[in-house]
Amino acid sequence: MLTILACIFVFGILVTVHELGHFLTAKLTGMKVEEFSIGFGPKIFQCQEGETLYSLRMIPLGGYNKIAGMDPEDPDDPERGFNSKPVSSRMLVILAGSLMNFILPVLIFFGLFLAYGVEVPEEKPVVGQVIEGYPAFKSGVKEGDRILSIDGKTVENWLDIRNGIAASGTRSVPIEIQRGSEKITISVTPGVNPETGKPFIGVVSSLKKVHLSPYQSAAASLTATKNIIKNMYTSLYHMVAGRAKAEISGPVGVAKMAGQVAHKGFDMLLQFTAMLSLNLAIINLLPLPALDGGHFLILLIEAVTGHKLGKEAMMNIQKIGVAMILAITIFATFKDLTR
Repeated sequence: MLTILACIFVFGILVTVHELGHFLTAKLTGMKVEEFSIGFGPKIFQCQEGETLYSLRMIPLGGYNKIAGMDPEDPDDPERGFNSKPVSSRMLVILAGSLMNFILPVLIFFGLFLAYGVEVPEEKPVVGQVIEGYPAFKSGVKEGDRILSIDGKTVENWLDIRNGIAASGTRSVPIEIQRGSEKITISVTPGVNPETGKPFIGVVSSLKKVHLSPYQSAAASLTATKNIIKNMYTSLYHMVAGRAKAEISGPVGVAKMAGQVAHKGFDMLLQFTAMLSLNLAIINLLPLPALDGGHFLILLIEAVTGHKLGKEAMMNIQKIGVAMILAITIFATFKDLTR
């Protein structure tokens, strides 16, 4: 039940925010929005407000705005239809969904940082975590151990630990530890960190919680969002370049992850929602048919050449895009079910 509720919560927020971006900018630019729908399938609820029908549907895995004249099969609306508006207005409407998905994580992180603060590394030389499989773990170092000296040199803070390990190289080094009321000496042979090329033993400092002001929370939320976006684009580049294995999860996999995260707490579920929102924004901006990025590319070509694609060409592009998305979804779902 928790997995189902978590799935509805996550998809509901992501879809609503994304479609709200399209909806608001369509209204702002004077387009006629005939329907604003969250979900697919049979209608659970609907109401008519002015010219727009608002509906909630049974399957919470998507949503849509029915903007007059946007579908190639719809009759043209020469006054308020999508294609009657300038290219700049249409570009804004197309990009607004992904833009909202970029903004949502900033707001989520701001609320989390303001409510919970952040955890920062302690300066005191106390082991907060021992990474399994690395030299410290193999030598018997435990969480909560206070490191007193490395190779006979007194340790006063966490920086001394880093410097002591770096100075030892990869030879076996004695480390004096305070464990409760007992003092013990453990010999550890550092390995080489593949990312930095420097000696390391696989320990992480203990953490302390720091409460942030609204201004600090806002700055931290922007920084966190920027770093996640950077890492996502880097990972996407490595996958395209063949340097990293592509991992694909469909609705089943995402729903399972949402349930697992929900068991850890509501704050973790919000973090998961923020990460998924950024993922959705980045993927949706790829220049592929049926995605917002593909639609934006078509508008960009129109802006450069001054010519619109014909209805038949637009319909063919949409069919190709829908077929691609359906194939990827089926493949991802199959992978989810066979993991």
